[in-house]
Amino acid sequence: MPTSTISYLWRDPGAPRPFQTGVSLHGHTNESQETLDFVADWGSQYALVRPFLERLERRSSGRHGIKIDWATSYWTPPLTPKLAFDLESDQIAKLGLQPLVSISDHDNIQAPLKLRSLPSSRHIPISVEWSAPYGGKQSFHLGIHNLPSARATQWMADLAEFTKNPSDARFTEILVALNKEPNVLVVFNHPIWDLFRIGQQKHEFLVNEFLQKNGAHVHALELNGLRGWEENRSVHRLGERWNMQLISGGDRHGIEPNANINLTNATSFNEFVAEIRKEHISNILFMPQYAEPLKHRILCSTMDAIRDYPDFPQGSQTWDQRTFHQDAHGVVRPLSELWPGGRAPRVLQAIISTVRMMGRRPISASLRYAWKDSRELGFDLGDQEAY
Repeated sequence: MPTSTISYLWRDPGAPRPFQTGVSLHGHTNESQETLDFVADWGSQYALVRPFLERLERRSSGRHGIKIDWATSYWTPPLTPKLAFDLESDQIAKLGLQPLVSISDHDNIQAPLKLRSLPSSRHIPISVEWSAPYGGKQSFHLGIHNLPSARATQWMADLAEFTKNPSDARFTEILVALNKEPNVLVVFNHPIWDLFRIGQQKHEFLVNEFLQKNGAHVHALELNGLRGWEENRSVHRLGERWNMQLISGGDRHGIEPNANINLTNATSFNEFVAEIRKEHISNILFMPQYAEPLKHRILCSTMDAIRDYPDFPQGSQTWDQRTFHQDAHGVVRPLSELWPGGRAPRVLQAIISTVRMMGRRPISASLRYAWKDSRELGFDLGDQEAY
């Protein structure tokens, strides 16, 4: 039977003491391409936003010959692989633990490959967050951790081929093959999140159908550090329903370190995988940042995405250097190279300035207070009633 323990550092500062290692899973770097199609969703959801977007789209197409495509444009998180690795390692080291860090960018393994060239991170596992189509209109995110070095490139080609030509039978074949890799860890990331907004009821039907077919080849369900208490409680119940292990996953995109980690006495990532897969033991620790209001944390993460970092490497310093779109010839380029005169349109500058203002004190502090729900802190992730 799977054994998952959940502790909270703000309640139990001594929780890490019986362990010697902390494991950070599911963090992103500037190698990760994050879609901008949520911007189009804003236009659909908020009537006040739509006129601004329509004006932006008209001007881009009419004046500059660039038709805005929110679905294929993307942004990248601000941290380089080394900065992300150091951020996660330092948080764990401050607990008196040895750090193990697994970075899993969307559908590519460039970050761990680059980190393996550095002495301080040469043992990092090769991991990826795979966007796997399922059910026609949905896509599940699976954390594939610790791919074998000699076959990692071939595995990525196989995953990419499936993404282009998905089928239920092939999905199962891939998961069976991954399960046969003894040191690979397969995690169903944020399983309750209806990422593509097909409707929560339909999404959860597909999740349960997927687990019925493939649950034996998935090693754990993720409690996500950037999703809310109630959603993670639903993941807890999902794990109980399917008798599945729970595991941490911070899903960091900004400069706040992961809001949860795993605690273990394993001294290598292979040993940690064996603990999850064979011993069926998972000890999850939620960090103090998870106790902060989720809306405020999302605002801070948004601020991280649009903030300027003058000390970062060239190409990562401003938000428009980290945001990409096709030019009039179909070549993907950073927005900083596409703006007429080298400056963003005034309406976009105004929006960015407004969001940045929300992140400054005293507005940020006021919003944090307004969003705080102390009742949440009276719950454990598995509880239905306050204790």
